[in-house]
This record gives sequence, structure tokens and C-alpha cells, in this order.
Amino acid sequence: MRLSTPVLCLLALVVPGMAHAETVKIGTVKVAAAGPTFVAAEKGFFAAEGLMPEFVFFEAPQPVAVAVVSGDLDFGQAAATAALYTFGGQGAIKIVAGIAREVPGFPLNAFVASNRAYEAGLTSYTALPGHTVAVGTIGSPGHYILGRLAEKYGFDLKSLQLQPLQSIPNIISAISGGQSDASITAVNGVLPAIQHGDMKLLGFAGDVLPWQVGTLIVSTKTAAERGDTIKRFLRAASKGAKLYHDAFTGPDEKRLDGPTAPEILAILSKYIGQPPEVVARGVSYNDSAMRLDVKDVLHQIAWYKSQGMVKGDFDPNAMIDMRYVVPLP
Repeated sequence: MRLSTPVLCLLALVVPGMAHAETVKIGTVKVAAAGPTFVAAEKGFFAAEGLMPEFVFFEAPQPVAVAVVSGDLDFGQAAATAALYTFGGQGAIKIVAGIAREVPGFPLNAFVASNRAYEAGLTSYTALPGHTVAVGTIGSPGHYILGRLAEKYGFDLKSLQLQPLQSIPNIISAISGGQSDASITAVNGVLPAIQHGDMKLLGFAGDVLPWQVGTLIVSTKTAAERGDTIKRFLRAASKGAKLYHDAFTGPDEKRLDGPTAPEILAILSKYIGQPPEVVARGVSYNDSAMRLDVKDVLHQIAWYKSQGMVKGDFDPNAMIDMRYVVPLP
């Protein structure tokens, strides 16, 4: 139904700020980890802050950081990558909040093997050496997780043949077709293929390697010049994070679906484009106040620098904007 001009004018009076809402472009991947902003948009929390969210979806996390730096995005929901920290070291990006964290019981990134590799003995993390492993890009979260697994289980990361395939769909295709032996990638992306028997699920990264995987980022220019917008955005997003957290998390911070879980799953399903029962299998742990594990972020930067993927002599604390970040104790 098309609304007439008088009706639109009346709505603008009834809904304060509607006529002059500030559009904010949010870059993200279609995963449950981005759920708090989806919830905030559906619940009208952004509108209440005078913001109109416009989601821009990507096939992999690395391009999100690039788009934030270029000015194509106002906010980026970005997984920790070498590119993100490189831009931060160059003074181009600021982290303003935490998003998802890998913790036991909340499957965010799945370790999968091709059927052929599984039958040949790739049934555990310790069997990885000598195999081809698909990642989104070199320096992606999957690459970092593999590095941490190598440290934990005592094998050489160089014993793996990494295959940068640029996107989750490409990874799924390579594992299903046997061109790659294994991968660590987003659960929401690979779960349908696992359920169809196209690959084997070997485990979840969070069960063995808890870490801060998701951050909310802005350009340094935005952080300096649009502080009020950032604060309004964070107020809205934090309300979404609280609803998301409480829907799926019990008092002990363990996975426990509450009475609002079906409603929140329906919202996630709408944005991710998967049935609620599939989305439910890949619900990530998101802090109720979008706090950031600062200590872990600094560890990540140090690891990427040790691998030569982040270069330059810079203070890693400088990219964490404490005007907006709430640190995890």
C-alpha cells in the first residue's frame, strides 16, 4: 500500500525522528554472531536512537574491514583477521565493541573434513599435518584457529597446505567435492552440508580454544568525528545483545534456550536466510553488554605479528578505542 504525503507527514509527527533518521551502513556476514544488530533492527532499537540501519552482506569477514576503511560502511561486524589488525596498526580502524566470543557449548566455527579424508584417517585435530585445509583467506579467523591448534597439539603449522578460497560457499564446495581435506569455518554456513552427509563434523573451535572472534569496527575518521552516532548505535545494539544473550544463555553463562529463544531465532532466520532449526545449531556466545576481551585481542595481534602477517612497530592498544569499548574484566 502506498502512503500519501499527508499520512507520511503525520507518521513523522507521531514517530519522533523518523523523518530525519540517520542511515548507517553495517557490513556483516550472514551468521548468528551478528545477531544482536539484527535483533536491534527488528525491535526498533536503532529507530529509537534516530538511526536507520542498512545491512550490507559479505561472503567472508576480511572484505568488511576493507569496506570500513574505504568509507563504504559506517560500521563493520568483523571477525578478527590480519587485515583488520593491519589497518588498525596503520591508524585506519578503531575497535569500539566486542561481538561474538568462542566459548565451550556455543558452536561458532566448525572443524569439518571431507568424506574422503575422514575415511582415510582425518578424524581429529592431531591428524591435520600433511593435509590441505581450506580457509577464507590467509590471515582469516580459520587461519588463526589453525595456528592455535598447532600450538595446543604440538604440530608445525607449516605442515598444512592452506588453500585460501575467499568465501564460505567456495569452502563448502571444495570440502564436499574433495578438493580440500578439511576446514574450520562458520557453523551456520556448513551445517546444511554436514546434515546432507556431504562432509564430516569433527568438532567446534570454541570447545578447545575460547577467544574473542568478533569485533565492531569503525574508521578512525568516524571514531573521531561521529562520536554521538557511535554512542547511539552502541546503545541500540547493546539492547539487542541483551535480548540475544538472554534468549540462549543461562545464569552460569552456559547454553540454555529460554522462553524468548523461538522469537530471537525467527529474527536470525530472517536475516541469515536459513530455517530456525538450522540457525539454532550455530548460535554463538555474545556478551550481554558487547564487552571486549582486550587481553585476547592483544594476544591475537601478537600472534599475527609473529607470523609476519601484521607488520610495523605500533602500539596495539591504540586501535582499541576506550572512549567506546567496555573491557571484559
